[in-house]
Amino acid sequence: MSELLPQQQIDKLKAHAAEIEHPHEMIVDVLREIQAHHGWVPDAGVVLTAEILGITPVEVEEIATFYDKIFRQPVGKRVVHICDSICCWSTGGEEIADHLQQTLGIGFGETTADGLFTLLPTCCLGACGDAPAMMIGLTTYGPLTATKVDEILAKERAELAKTTSGKD
Repeated sequence: MSELLPQQQIDKLKAHAAEIEHPHEMIVDVLREIQAHHGWVPDAGVVLTAEILGITPVEVEEIATFYDKIFRQPVGKRVVHICDSICCWSTGGEEIADHLQQTLGIGFGETTADGLFTLLPTCCLGACGDAPAMMIGLTTYGPLTATKVDEILAKERAELAKTTSGKD
């Protein structure tokens, strides 16, 4: 399971878990570390998290399946979360969602053929003042228009091209 995280990182997480009273508090942190390193959290990642924290895999799975930002299946290099709350939908979110699906050529829950983008609806991004909104990585964008979406996707593609070619 060490391919999910480097051994040094596993040791550091175990040491931190041993220092705190309630290791359950670290479940999301460990899952996010695995996801950052591996791209998503496979079943082995749930088991590894449980071993690191000294809890059962079921306790980890309960948390892993609750949060929509923990990915339990492979996703693209960039996950686009489109807000589907009432604020976003009442300010044009449905049109933005349609534009994203058309532009990327995928539906919700799908990944582009090149493996770059996965499109997911999300309950709320907490960006009601900037509705309609979407989030890629840890960056929230809004208020969105079709033109802004195209610009954001072009920027993300360019950044990914740099990363893939080894340039910074």
